[in-house]
Amino acid sequence: MRSTRRRALLALSIPVLVTAVALSGCTSGTSSTSASGSKDTLTLGITADITGWDPSNQPPYQNYPMMAVWDTLIQCDKLGKALPGLAESWKISDDNRTLTATLRSGQKFSDGTAADAAAVKATFEYAANSGAGSARYKGLKVETPDATHVSLTWPTSNPLIVLNTCNVPISTPKVFASKSFTDPVGSGPYTLNKSKTTQGSVYSFTKNDSYWGSKDYPYKNLVVKVITSDTAVINALKTGQIDGSLVTTSTVNQAKSSGLKLQTLKGETTRLLITDHLGKTIPALGNLKVRQAMNMVFDKQAVADKLYLGNAEPATQIFRQGSDAYIDGMKDPYPYDVTKAKELMKEAGYENGFTLTIPVIANTGVDKLLPYVTQQLGLINIKVEQQALSGPNMFNDLLGGKYPVPLWPLGNYGESLQDIYDYVLTGGIWNVSHQPDATIDSLWAKITSSSGADQKKAEQDINKYITDQAWFVPMAYPDGFYAYNSKITVNPASDFAALNPLLRDFK
Repeated sequence: MRSTRRRALLALSIPVLVTAVALSGCTSGTSSTSASGSKDTLTLGITADITGWDPSNQPPYQNYPMMAVWDTLIQCDKLGKALPGLAESWKISDDNRTLTATLRSGQKFSDGTAADAAAVKATFEYAANSGAGSARYKGLKVETPDATHVSLTWPTSNPLIVLNTCNVPISTPKVFASKSFTDPVGSGPYTLNKSKTTQGSVYSFTKNDSYWGSKDYPYKNLVVKVITSDTAVINALKTGQIDGSLVTTSTVNQAKSSGLKLQTLKGETTRLLITDHLGKTIPALGNLKVRQAMNMVFDKQAVADKLYLGNAEPATQIFRQGSDAYIDGMKDPYPYDVTKAKELMKEAGYENGFTLTIPVIANTGVDKLLPYVTQQLGLINIKVEQQALSGPNMFNDLLGGKYPVPLWPLGNYGESLQDIYDYVLTGGIWNVSHQPDATIDSLWAKITSSSGADQKKAEQDINKYITDQAWFVPMAYPDGFYAYNSKITVNPASDFAALNPLLRDFK
């Protein structure tokens, strides 16, 4: 996330989002084709390990194991529109409260049990009470009149009903009742091959030919390798150990010169999230002038040019260009000006600064961003202390509210309503302090009761309000890069967040 310090910027190289975890214990072998012409094995790299097999604790970013083993009730296309999943058909009520689905018959989980309405009910009831995203399903009512029909009803109008449905992995009632997540139980396009899997290193999967969408996954075997560093990623690609992986701004030129193919992804805004607007945890953050000062110490053009090596654009707002909430032509309301920032801190009564703890998860890019953020905030006497998070609960710890100013290169969505829901609303998973705001509540009410131009205006009014209130420190829109060899085809990423190709995009 971004000159007095232009020389320091030259020394830094920021990975795009996640950097890596471990290319060890590897089974070699990349994509191959059998004598009959059918494709054999696809081998992909991921730059951070998965967090286990609890369906409610699955980061969506480059999580190919999740995409392999689990199905979802419906899927989402790149614009957030509904596609078939375990449900072959569905309808949404006029008040945007209820999604009613008809399930495919004959689908089974990897343990042999039926992927039916009871499983959907158990899944969503678990989601409403578990994981960082549980607020999305608070008050959800699930009805199952028979084995192939299910309805999900939210307590109030939900304009994000499709998006809130398409990202929930479906598993069995037995799994959720026992809360035993040692192995994944799913009905997705692949099943885990435990004998060829080493947790934290290599995950191996075998195609599930009985999966309803099996034709969209041409490879008989899938291998996912966890890779430790930028250098390891690019070497694995160049030597054929993997067929594809995300690469970073520091290695993208090597990928180009090595003859690898590249797909550019534009789905991020690097930012600080100042969620303690009321100053309940850190009193200084309740002062608007302090939040404005925090914005003004970052040279966004230098961030784009130096930290991201020119593979980024300066960001003045958190929303994706082209989305409804994005305001065309918005000038930077907080241009780089350290002197002015110091004046604001003095006017606010915080000339001597305060201490700010920022949580860091290794290999997510944040550890590379933090030296610059620490230095620049130090110019206005804000002392940054780093808190390392690790283990299976690290994302829950990150989002638990103990650290009210996360630093993260977050995805921004094609449907900006999802950004508002996740990052702005009181219950948003990334609005970690969950502090209410009457203006936001009023504007969201307008959104839920309107459509078209009126809804778009309310979204932009939210954008203007959170910008005026300096709830975020947007720094850059960095480019993401997916590199792959000529043996495979990767369709344009259908990921709604535009952060990585989905498993269904590999052909």
